[in-house]
Amino acid sequence: MNNSIGKEQVHVEKPNVSLNSLPPALKPKGSKTNSFFKRLVQQRTLAWMCIPFVVWAFIFKYLPLWGWTMAFQNFKPARSFSDQQWVGWHHFRILFEDNTFYRILRNTLVMSSIKLILGFVTAITLALLLNELKNVIFKRFVQTVSYLPHFISWVVASSIVLTVLSPDGIINLLLMKLHLIESPVLWMGKGEYFWGILGATEVWKDVGWNTIIYLAAITAIDPAQYEAAEIDGASRFKRMLYITLPGLKPVIVILLIMNMGSILESGFEPQYLLGNGMNMDYSENLDIFVLKYGLGMGNFSLGTAAGIFKTVVSFIFLFSANYIAKKMGESRLF
Repeated sequence: MNNSIGKEQVHVEKPNVSLNSLPPALKPKGSKTNSFFKRLVQQRTLAWMCIPFVVWAFIFKYLPLWGWTMAFQNFKPARSFSDQQWVGWHHFRILFEDNTFYRILRNTLVMSSIKLILGFVTAITLALLLNELKNVIFKRFVQTVSYLPHFISWVVASSIVLTVLSPDGIINLLLMKLHLIESPVLWMGKGEYFWGILGATEVWKDVGWNTIIYLAAITAIDPAQYEAAEIDGASRFKRMLYITLPGLKPVIVILLIMNMGSILESGFEPQYLLGNGMNMDYSENLDIFVLKYGLGMGNFSLGTAAGIFKTVVSFIFLFSANYIAKKMGESRLF
């Protein structure tokens, strides 16, 4: 007797899974759903809006790089490009064999470091203190007073500094009244004072403006963290130390990376306006070197070589800072 056993056929529906819903690790290697061109088509409105800025950057930022060829020539303005004399690395060797260049490089690095350290410390401190102010009117008053110097041109700002530090200025009069000095000090006539004066002037002029981004970052911190810390009995100082500062950490790291990329950009206007023959050993930086020895003396090739050196070093600092931040697991620029 043949016993036939019927087998039920079980129909299993296959889930309809889209490739877009899969995580990147599970997508097929040949998948191009997230390709650059597809995203470009999806965001074509933004792409069209970016075109004017891309054109502007190409014309004013990249086309002028053609002028770097002057660093490898004995450039003469009256000659065409084909008639220029090519000298290779001659002007770079002149730079690195000149003791004046190393003095100027020292000044640039020191002034940039002072500006970087004081700028970060004072701006973060002011932002933390402003955040703790409860009186809104007084807070806005302090913000306005600290922001205003940023909108003063360096010509006016340097005039104020020179007047204040003159032999009959308020600083000398105050110090003499307090019997800290017996006779007026010629502050701008001693080079060893220049770095400190420049750093204080930079802080006075830009500290309020630099706090804006930190105050904006503080507003993004969850207020519940402050409420929980206050319930646990944490003081204002501890709330700043353990809540506000860690909340500012990503912004601080990003700004530090960006500032490291401009470590040789110590400025031009304050050094040029506050500098003189008595403090030039401390006030001259790379930008003034390019103006004085490049444009002023007609040695355009030497000035271009100094500019290329500054750009290369800035790139090295930028990528190094970004790489270190990546290795440390911090926020990075790219």
